[in-house]
Amino acid sequence: MQNLAPIALFVYNRPQHTERTLKFLQQNALASDSRLFIFSDGAKTNDDQEKVSEVRSIINNIEGFKSIKVIERKTNTGLANSIIEGVSQLIKDYGKVIVFEDDLISSPHTLTYFNNALDRYHNEEKVMHIGAYMYNLKENDLPETFFYRAASSWGWATWERAWRHFEPNIDVLVKQFDKEKIKAFSIDHSMNFWKQVKEFKRGKNNSWAIRWYASIFLKGGLTLNPAHSLINNIGHDGSGVHSGINDIYNVIINPKPISYFPEVIEENKQAYGAIKHFLTYRKGSFVQRVIRFVKEKFAALPF
Repeated sequence: MQNLAPIALFVYNRPQHTERTLKFLQQNALASDSRLFIFSDGAKTNDDQEKVSEVRSIINNIEGFKSIKVIERKTNTGLANSIIEGVSQLIKDYGKVIVFEDDLISSPHTLTYFNNALDRYHNEEKVMHIGAYMYNLKENDLPETFFYRAASSWGWATWERAWRHFEPNIDVLVKQFDKEKIKAFSIDHSMNFWKQVKEFKRGKNNSWAIRWYASIFLKGGLTLNPAHSLINNIGHDGSGVHSGINDIYNVIINPKPISYFPEVIEENKQAYGAIKHFLTYRKGSFVQRVIRFVKEKFAALPF
């Protein structure tokens, strides 16, 4: 039998999102043969305690996996620290890991995709990250999967050989960038990746994901991605600690299994162009941006 990667699921205070994430995970073809580790962070405030308790009631009463282990933190460590610690532990124990957060619904074939890709590229040093989410690209003739430079945190997997290159120290990362690297890192300035780096350095965010992408980029690594997303993020409804309200990144999940994996380990130029185009025009026209801004502000009002 295939040596399946353990699944790490990180949850906090969103019971409805957690329930949906688990429901879709349970429907995966390899769920019953997979080990599931659920990391439940402790409440940050007294107001969060009730929701954290609701989440823990859900995760302590689920079935459908080969084994289930719940790790309940007594204190709040924050998402970044929780993910770094949890991934590092499972990587140490199993040599590879599949990572979910509590707001990701998946295709029934997502776990199969991850495990097949982990097996296929196990010894390919340049391949450092397997992503399952992809933007709603307009290109219709892209291959089923392709290599690209940036790492998506919405459902991903990696190996011990890659994770050992993760550099959490932002100063160590920043000093390795020059003008040309910043341009390449930010997809020709079409995405705010470098802004996220600077904001982390100023204490404006606590993103583990931007440090992971920077670590991959500086090592010359690549990420494998599907042309049609196997994940949809349902957390952009204002419920998340690190996400606002918008539908820019909403996608329809690919219902088909992945059968193609590239043999040549290099970034796909056509896919890069399609992603750059999406990122450049993702917010739409000025009028569309104003309408979206008004909707977001209205949705955030306390009624």
